Amino acid sequence: MAIKKLRNQGHEVIAIGKQKGKVEDVEITCNTQISVNVDTVSIYLNILNQKKYEEYILSLHPRRIIFNPGAENPELAERAKSNHIQVMDACTLVLLSTGQY
Repeated sequence: MAIKKLRNQGHEVIAIGKQKGKVEDVEITCNTQISVNVDTVSIYLNILNQKKYEEYILSLHPRRIIFNPGAENPELAERAKSNHIQVMDACTLVLLSTGQY
């Protein structure tokens, strides 16, 4: 749903997940070698499944990281803040629906 809503609002989406797939025109990849200018990382994985992505996420130097419900990670949040990355415990869908994204 988040991918569809982001695309409908004109946002470019790079989807990385545990499994490959496709949502409309967006390929979901398992490749963590993608290095582009990333504004926002929206995390849906639980804390245990985030572990293998933490260094990659921080290496992207995004402007912000959104921890969606169930994905909250205080340790990663603190590391992000110390790297001057804005952290939000929020729902991407709600932020998009209320114009706060």
